[in-house]
Amino acid sequence: MPTPIDRNRQTTVADEAQRAVRARGLTRRFGTRAVLDGLDLDVAPGEFVALLGRSGSGKTTLLRALGRLDRISEGHLETPAAVATVFQEPRLLPWKRAWQNIALGLRAPDARRRALDALNEVGLAEHAQAWPATLSGGQAQRVSLARALVRDPKLLLLDEPFGALDALTRMSMHKLVQKLWRTHRPAVLLVTHDVDEAALLADRVLVLSQGRIEHEERIVLPAVRSVDQPEFRALRRRLLTSLGVEVADEAIAVAPARLAPGALR
Repeated sequence: MPTPIDRNRQTTVADEAQRAVRARGLTRRFGTRAVLDGLDLDVAPGEFVALLGRSGSGKTTLLRALGRLDRISEGHLETPAAVATVFQEPRLLPWKRAWQNIALGLRAPDARRRALDALNEVGLAEHAQAWPATLSGGQAQRVSLARALVRDPKLLLLDEPFGALDALTRMSMHKLVQKLWRTHRPAVLLVTHDVDEAALLADRVLVLSQGRIEHEERIVLPAVRSVDQPEFRALRRRLLTSLGVEVADEAIAVAPARLAPGALR
């Protein structure tokens, strides 16, 4: 069971049989400004949650708090002991080869084997000895994803990991993340600005505004999702509206170029 804590303390022990994340009254202040303002959040084990919000709404601040990369000012937070984060930039050490970046900090006698297995899982087995500078953007991000998954996280945090990739590479990465999620079943929190990306990948989409969760959509769509589906367009409209964006009917019916129609599940 979770260890009881004071309102202004944080714990990394969660009741994983019931939830991967539990936050109550979560607050993070910078000076007098509350970037997170009494936020409540639950994420179930194995659930894929996407977090949307305008710039400055607190998305990355929340992710950093969940990843224990930043302190909280007030509230109650429970997370698993095993948490891994993938950022928009791969953040690979240029003086270490691909497999060494994955094994970095991994305290296990078979660290190299596990790193090589992870590289194989993301389709880069032949690049184990590659230097980061020789990898494409998509390949580098795959190495970053392998580095997170090799630690067998119970909570995987994705901070706009596809934002710097071209359209085709983004689609390929979407499929890879879905495949890895189904295989390993961590709870996932994806921070993104892309409404379509959130709706295509997640079980549930949350909209963050002024430091709190202001809107929630549980995704009820066919198993194979496409931006052409009427149900998808209706979901997109609701999410855009919750973000304060009014879009004409004809605009809603047109898929963004960087997320071309196609099945991603």
